[in-house]
Amino acid sequence: MIELMQGPHVPLVFAALAAFCVTVYVLADGLDLGVGIVFLVAPREADRDLMMASIEPVWDANETWLVMGGTLLIAAFPAGYYVLLPAFYLPIMFMLFALIFRGIAFEFRLQATRFRFLWDIAFSAGSIVATLCQGLILGGLINGVPMENGMFAGGPFSFFSLLGLLCGVGLVGGYALIGAGWLIWKTDGPTQIFAREIARAALILTAVMMALVSAWSALSVPEVAARWFALPNLFLLAPVPLVTLGVFVAIARGIWEGAEPRTFILALLVFALGLVGLVVSLWPYVVPRQVTVWDGAADPQTLAFIAVGLAVILPVVLAYQAHAYWVFRGKTVSLEGAYGDGEPATLHGARIIPAYDPSMRKA
Repeated sequence: MIELMQGPHVPLVFAALAAFCVTVYVLADGLDLGVGIVFLVAPREADRDLMMASIEPVWDANETWLVMGGTLLIAAFPAGYYVLLPAFYLPIMFMLFALIFRGIAFEFRLQATRFRFLWDIAFSAGSIVATLCQGLILGGLINGVPMENGMFAGGPFSFFSLLGLLCGVGLVGGYALIGAGWLIWKTDGPTQIFAREIARAALILTAVMMALVSAWSALSVPEVAARWFALPNLFLLAPVPLVTLGVFVAIARGIWEGAEPRTFILALLVFALGLVGLVVSLWPYVVPRQVTVWDGAADPQTLAFIAVGLAVILPVVLAYQAHAYWVFRGKTVSLEGAYGDGEPATLHGARIIPAYDPSMRKA
């Protein structure tokens, strides 16, 4: 086993697994972060009940991938971990506290009566703060991390940049688009109409910010510009932005028509294409332009130990998450009709929740 971990291809495999975990986290947790981002602008209490109920069966599993990706980075690429953690300590801590806070709000909101609006604010604020922190980390990675003698050489606020802010706002729009697409798919009636309306605004914000982030990255980071615009890369990589533009057009045309899952699936595709662009800009570094995946990889014994664990854990997590999505694949509707109008839910396979009744909830 250890002999198999000594080839030059092994760090590439573990880098691909880490990228896979991050990708699944962004795509999966993006839907419940997106629902949280648009939560407060929902016009009715019944809307927010349905929105929360639509993500309740899957949101815990979604955040599992963040833990898995972070653990894999620590174990497989320790050089990247001990440089990146101090470089992004503040946004990582704020992101984790925001995720914890929104999880608490998720549970307490169900029981609250008089102060329920405070938990609504906490849930939405936690989603927005976590997303902005992810954007600051992303911007810091693109800008590069200062190193000296193999250690992080910057200060506590070295991560902060205009590019990071642009990435944060772009992620807010992108997650909101995924969340709106999810609600279009999983709800009906006025809640779905609200989701379609918010999807158009999120689409515009996402497209504008993606263009700004791409332009500013090329202008402010020469290595990124050289990677994308040097020949023959210019011709080889041109399909990425062109396909992304086509997906944006398809989303705009399909928000109010076509199959209901379309907006959600195409929003996920936008993020997948954005991650492809990120990999192109940063490859082959685990610490951008400082430590490559080969230089930062752990020793063969450690990689062999990780491989055994991944072989057991990864299929279990994938199976559990796939099962959760399959079991709760139907629409989310109220027991008394979407807005307490007395009409029973008749959708086949629907996930039914009780209508909101303050008298049934604890203070």
